[in-house]
Amino acid sequence: MVQQHDYQNQHWQPAAAARRALTGASIGLALITIFLIGVKSPDPAWGDLWMLRPLLIVPMAGALGGLINYILLQYHHRFGIHKAIAVVLSVLIFVVGLWLGFVLGLAGTLWH
Repeated sequence: MVQQHDYQNQHWQPAAAARRALTGASIGLALITIFLIGVKSPDPAWGDLWMLRPLLIVPMAGALGGLINYILLQYHHRFGIHKAIAVVLSVLIFVVGLWLGFVLGLAGTLWH
């Protein structure tokens, strides 16, 4: 007997979405922290709090990537996408979003 799924009745699960967003933010925070630890002598023109911008923007980009991952994997049938394609697409979106977060966070300081 073939089991049929009712994909139209899938509901938004805030806890699961928050978990994915927190996981993405944690990955972003870990990567930017590792990257910033290597800065031994920052340029005095950057100011005293220059690290705050990348430490806020990169985790936000990671959180958004995690949320997009949840949406694509939870609702891939509604979008008409095969699950394997949704996984690859969500990983690509996460990596590109994290890279853009790095660029935006470090623009004007480490990346001119």
